[in-house]
Amino acid sequence: MKISEDKSITHKSNYHHGDLRQSLLDATRLMIREGGVEAVSLRKLADRVGVSRTAAYHYFKDKNILLCTLAEEGFYLWQNKIENISLGDDYKNLLPAARYRAFIYWYLTYAMENSEYYDLMFGRAIWKQKTATDSLKKIAYEVFQKHVEMTKICQQEGILPIAEDSLRLAQVSWGTLHGLARLLIDGIYTEGNHLDDMCDCAANILMQNGKIK
Repeated sequence: MKISEDKSITHKSNYHHGDLRQSLLDATRLMIREGGVEAVSLRKLADRVGVSRTAAYHYFKDKNILLCTLAEEGFYLWQNKIENISLGDDYKNLLPAARYRAFIYWYLTYAMENSEYYDLMFGRAIWKQKTATDSLKKIAYEVFQKHVEMTKICQQEGILPIAEDSLRLAQVSWGTLHGLARLLIDGIYTEGNHLDDMCDCAANILMQNGKIK
Protein backbone atom coordinates (compact mmCIF):
# COMPACT_ATOMS: atom_id res chain seq x y z
CA MET A 1 0.00 0.00 0.00
CA LYS A 2 1.35 3.41 -0.90
CA ILE A 3 1.18 6.11 1.73
CA SER A 4 -0.85 8.32 -0.63
CA GLU A 5 -3.50 5.62 -0.72
CA ASP A 6 -3.91 5.58 3.07
CA LYS A 7 -6.98 7.79 3.48
CA SER A 8 -6.59 7.81 7.26
CA ILE A 9 -3.43 9.89 7.01
CA THR A 10 -5.11 12.52 4.90
CA HIS A 11 -8.19 12.49 7.07
CA LYS A 12 -6.54 12.65 10.50
CA SER A 13 -3.45 14.77 9.92
CA ASN A 14 -1.58 17.13 7.67
CA TYR A 15 1.44 14.89 7.19
CA HIS A 16 2.86 14.46 3.71
CA HIS A 17 4.80 11.70 2.01
CA GLY A 18 8.24 12.46 3.40
CA ASP A 19 7.68 13.54 6.98
CA LEU A 20 5.35 11.05 8.67
CA ARG A 21 8.08 8.46 9.16
CA GLN A 22 10.37 11.02 10.80
CA SER A 23 7.51 12.39 12.87
CA LEU A 24 6.86 8.89 14.21
CA LEU A 25 10.53 8.53 15.12
CA ASP A 26 10.63 11.96 16.77
CA ALA A 27 7.53 11.14 18.81
CA THR A 28 9.02 7.80 19.84
CA ARG A 29 12.14 9.56 21.06
CA LEU A 30 10.01 11.82 23.23
CA MET A 31 8.05 8.85 24.58
CA ILE A 32 11.30 7.14 25.54
CA ARG A 33 12.58 10.30 27.20
CA GLU A 34 9.37 10.62 29.21
CA GLY A 35 8.75 7.02 30.20
CA GLY A 36 11.48 4.73 28.92
CA VAL A 37 11.27 2.01 26.29
CA GLU A 38 8.43 0.32 28.17
CA ALA A 39 6.19 3.32 27.48
CA VAL A 40 6.38 2.83 23.72
CA SER A 41 3.69 1.07 21.71
CA LEU A 42 2.57 1.58 18.14
CA ARG A 43 -0.97 2.24 19.32
CA LYS A 44 0.11 5.00 21.69
CA LEU A 45 2.48 6.34 19.07
CA ALA A 46 -0.23 6.58 16.42
CA ASP A 47 -2.53 8.35 18.87
CA ARG A 48 0.20 10.79 19.86
CA VAL A 49 1.06 11.71 16.29
CA GLY A 50 -2.59 11.81 15.27
CA VAL A 51 -2.69 9.11 12.62
CA SER A 52 -4.27 5.70 12.37
CA ARG A 53 -2.49 2.56 13.53
CA THR A 54 -2.51 1.47 9.90
CA ALA A 55 -0.43 4.51 9.01
CA ALA A 56 2.10 3.72 11.76
CA TYR A 57 2.28 0.05 10.78
CA HIS A 58 2.93 1.10 7.20
CA TYR A 59 6.38 2.26 8.31
CA PHE A 60 7.09 0.01 11.30
CA LYS A 61 5.52 -3.44 11.38
CA ASP A 62 6.21 -3.91 15.10
CA LYS A 63 7.74 -2.22 18.14
CA ASN A 64 11.11 -3.91 17.71
CA ILE A 65 11.54 -2.56 14.18
CA LEU A 66 10.62 0.90 15.46
CA LEU A 67 13.15 0.75 18.31
CA CYS A 68 15.91 -0.64 16.10
CA THR A 69 15.32 2.11 13.54
CA LEU A 70 15.55 4.75 16.26
CA ALA A 71 18.75 3.19 17.63
CA GLU A 72 20.20 3.31 14.12
CA GLU A 73 19.66 7.07 14.03
CA GLY A 74 21.64 7.39 17.23
CA PHE A 75 24.55 5.40 15.82
CA TYR A 76 24.60 7.46 12.62
CA LEU A 77 24.83 10.60 14.76
CA TRP A 78 27.63 8.93 16.72
CA GLN A 79 29.48 8.06 13.51
CA ASN A 80 29.22 11.62 12.21
CA LYS A 81 30.50 13.02 15.51
CA ILE A 82 33.57 10.79 15.51
CA GLU A 83 34.33 11.78 11.91
CA ASN A 84 33.85 15.46 12.72
CA ILE A 85 36.10 15.41 15.77
CA SER A 86 38.77 13.39 13.98
CA LEU A 87 38.77 15.16 10.63
CA GLY A 88 36.15 17.91 10.53
CA ASP A 89 36.65 21.67 10.21
CA ASP A 90 34.99 22.35 13.57
CA TYR A 91 37.96 20.83 15.39
CA LYS A 92 40.81 21.43 12.93
CA ASN A 93 42.41 24.14 15.08
CA LEU A 94 42.60 21.92 18.15
CA LEU A 95 45.65 19.93 19.09
CA PRO A 96 45.19 16.13 18.88
CA ALA A 97 44.88 15.74 22.64
CA ALA A 98 42.25 18.48 22.80
CA ARG A 99 40.24 16.74 20.07
CA TYR A 100 40.35 13.48 22.01
CA ARG A 101 39.21 15.25 25.16
CA ALA A 102 36.39 16.86 23.14
CA PHE A 103 35.23 13.38 22.15
CA ILE A 104 35.29 12.22 25.78
CA TYR A 105 33.30 15.27 26.88
CA TRP A 106 30.77 14.81 24.07
CA TYR A 107 30.35 11.11 24.88
CA LEU A 108 29.57 11.62 28.55
CA THR A 109 27.46 14.73 27.99
CA TYR A 110 25.42 13.01 25.28
CA ALA A 111 24.84 9.97 27.48
CA MET A 112 23.71 12.11 30.43
CA GLU A 113 21.41 14.37 28.41
CA ASN A 114 19.88 11.49 26.45
CA SER A 115 19.93 8.75 29.06
CA GLU A 116 16.86 6.80 27.91
CA TYR A 117 17.97 7.04 24.30
CA TYR A 118 21.48 5.89 25.29
CA ASP A 119 19.90 2.93 27.08
CA LEU A 120 18.07 2.02 23.89
CA MET A 121 21.26 2.15 21.80
CA PHE A 122 23.33 0.04 24.18
CA GLY A 123 20.89 -1.69 26.51
CA ARG A 124 19.17 -5.00 26.88
CA ALA A 125 15.89 -3.97 25.22
CA ILE A 126 17.50 -4.85 21.89
CA TRP A 127 20.91 -6.47 22.36
CA LYS A 128 20.20 -8.73 25.35
CA GLN A 129 17.06 -9.97 23.63
CA LYS A 130 19.06 -10.62 20.42
CA THR A 131 16.45 -8.79 18.34
CA ALA A 132 18.73 -6.30 16.58
CA THR A 133 17.95 -5.93 12.89
CA ASP A 134 20.67 -6.50 10.30
CA SER A 135 20.82 -2.78 9.50
CA LEU A 136 21.27 -1.89 13.18
CA LYS A 137 24.04 -4.48 13.57
CA LYS A 138 25.73 -3.04 10.49
CA ILE A 139 25.81 0.59 11.66
CA ALA A 140 26.75 -0.38 15.22
CA TYR A 141 29.72 -2.35 13.84
CA GLU A 142 30.69 0.54 11.55
CA VAL A 143 30.63 2.98 14.48
CA PHE A 144 32.91 0.76 16.52
CA GLN A 145 35.27 0.54 13.54
CA LYS A 146 35.30 4.35 13.46
CA HIS A 147 36.28 4.27 17.12
CA VAL A 148 39.10 1.86 16.28
CA GLU A 149 40.25 4.16 13.46
CA MET A 150 40.20 7.16 15.80
CA THR A 151 42.23 5.15 18.31
CA LYS A 152 44.83 4.31 15.65
CA ILE A 153 45.11 7.97 14.67
CA CYS A 154 45.59 8.97 18.30
CA GLN A 155 48.30 6.32 18.65
CA GLN A 156 50.06 7.64 15.55
CA GLU A 157 49.83 11.18 16.94
CA GLY A 158 51.47 10.02 20.15
CA ILE A 159 48.60 10.68 22.55
CA LEU A 160 47.57 7.06 23.11
CA PRO A 161 50.01 4.22 23.89
CA ILE A 162 51.48 3.04 20.59
CA ALA A 163 52.51 -0.35 22.02
CA GLU A 164 48.91 -1.41 22.69
CA ASP A 165 46.85 -3.30 20.12
CA SER A 166 44.47 -0.77 18.54
CA LEU A 167 41.44 -3.03 18.75
CA ARG A 168 41.96 -3.86 22.41
CA LEU A 169 42.71 -0.23 23.25
CA ALA A 170 39.51 0.85 21.48
CA GLN A 171 37.53 -1.74 23.45
CA VAL A 172 39.03 -0.66 26.77
CA SER A 173 38.65 3.08 26.12
CA TRP A 174 35.04 2.67 25.01
CA GLY A 175 34.37 0.42 27.98
CA THR A 176 35.84 3.04 30.31
CA LEU A 177 33.60 5.78 28.92
CA HIS A 178 30.55 3.51 28.88
CA GLY A 179 31.15 2.60 32.52
CA LEU A 180 31.36 6.26 33.51
CA ALA A 181 28.23 7.01 31.49
CA ARG A 182 26.29 4.25 33.21
CA LEU A 183 27.35 5.42 36.68
CA LEU A 184 26.21 8.96 35.82
CA ILE A 185 22.93 7.82 34.24
CA ASP A 186 22.09 5.48 37.12
CA GLY A 187 22.67 8.21 39.68
CA ILE A 188 25.60 6.52 41.40
CA TYR A 189 27.79 9.47 40.44
CA THR A 190 25.46 12.31 41.30
CA GLU A 191 27.79 15.27 40.89
CA GLY A 192 27.30 15.97 37.20
CA ASN A 193 28.74 19.46 37.72
CA HIS A 194 32.14 17.79 38.02
CA LEU A 195 31.90 16.43 34.48
CA ASP A 196 34.81 18.53 33.21
CA ASP A 197 37.08 17.15 35.92
CA MET A 198 35.96 13.60 35.16
CA CYS A 199 36.65 14.09 31.45
CA ASP A 200 40.12 15.44 32.18
CA CYS A 201 40.83 12.53 34.51
CA ALA A 202 39.67 9.99 31.90
CA ALA A 203 41.79 11.69 29.25
CA ASN A 204 44.83 11.74 31.55
CA ILE A 205 44.48 8.03 32.28
CA LEU A 206 43.96 6.98 28.68
CA MET A 207 46.50 9.24 27.03
CA GLN A 208 50.18 8.52 26.60
CA ASN A 209 52.15 9.11 29.84
CA GLY A 210 48.98 10.35 31.54
CA LYS A 211 49.39 13.90 30.23
CA ILE A 212 47.31 16.15 28.01
CA LYS A 213 49.77 17.47 25.43
